[in-house]
Amino acid sequence: MAPSAAPGITGGHPENAALSGGRPEGRPSKVSIVGAGAVGATTAYAMLMRGAARTVALLDVNKPKVDAEVLDLQHGIQFMPQAAVEGSDDVAVCAGSDVVVVTAGAKQKPGQSRMDLAGDTIALVRKILPGLLDVAPNAVYLMVTNPVDVVTYAALRYSGLPANQLFGSGTVLDSSRLRFLVAERAGVAVQNVHAYIAGEHGDSEIPLWSSATIGGIPLRDWPGVGGLRPLTDTDLERMHHEVVHSAYEIIAGKGATNYAIGLAATRIVEAVLDDQHTVLPVSSLLQDYDGISDVCLSVPSVVDRTGVREAIPTPMSDDERAGLRASADALRAAAQTFGL
Repeated sequence: MAPSAAPGITGGHPENAALSGGRPEGRPSKVSIVGAGAVGATTAYAMLMRGAARTVALLDVNKPKVDAEVLDLQHGIQFMPQAAVEGSDDVAVCAGSDVVVVTAGAKQKPGQSRMDLAGDTIALVRKILPGLLDVAPNAVYLMVTNPVDVVTYAALRYSGLPANQLFGSGTVLDSSRLRFLVAERAGVAVQNVHAYIAGEHGDSEIPLWSSATIGGIPLRDWPGVGGLRPLTDTDLERMHHEVVHSAYEIIAGKGATNYAIGLAATRIVEAVLDDQHTVLPVSSLLQDYDGISDVCLSVPSVVDRTGVREAIPTPMSDDERAGLRASADALRAAAQTFGL
């Protein structure tokens, strides 16, 4: 069920990592973000505000843009946990990174699917990876650029990195959207909802209702509180539809999604830097996961200092299992159209 890489292969600088977990001993952590657009700049801001890393570096080919973003962030350091902010159009700025977050890619236009972006973005990733690997060969690589599943698969092919060391943000954001909707409908805090979106970060993604809980109670057994009725199948279908289409709505209204994905990427990076062994639905290369192989998609997985430690066998209904396999087939077909 685990990704294909051996568990002993680690990213970052494992020789400096504390055996008991936590951040490396003896030196501070560094995260580099490739792309200083809306997602990249917001991710840098989120990481600084949460104190995720001691150094945050931005890389972008647009030097005036990256210089301006860095200066703006530096001017706010007084109001954040102490950190350094760097930026350049030279890949050397990423040297010594513990984690590299790739956000650079073609911008999604209103009405455009994530898969429509694939060709240009895959070409860009193929171009920038060699330079990044030269200066940060031991970093854990987090792909955020859409379509993230196909881009992650391509990046693994081009980089030659083990599958645990390079993975995608997957459906971490989609799962957060789902939990928000469930919590709002059930009248509870979002922290009390545990539910995952699996499969593609896109139109074929599926909710794993079979394993979803509210306050430890199976979601379908939730009795309702505060005068609210229990959740119905209609409620669940509406929430699934809203999760799938919410990005399109945001892009139509403001041109890009950036706040929530910046926070989602930061959460994943924290799981890596702090060796948290956190279960997150990231997109990784699956090998014989419930019969699914040779495709990158999201299932609940343990994320720690090595990257993706392993994918977790998750209870699914027959419909959910069929949906996950259909999503895998769609992603595999998409990858093949780009010669992957």
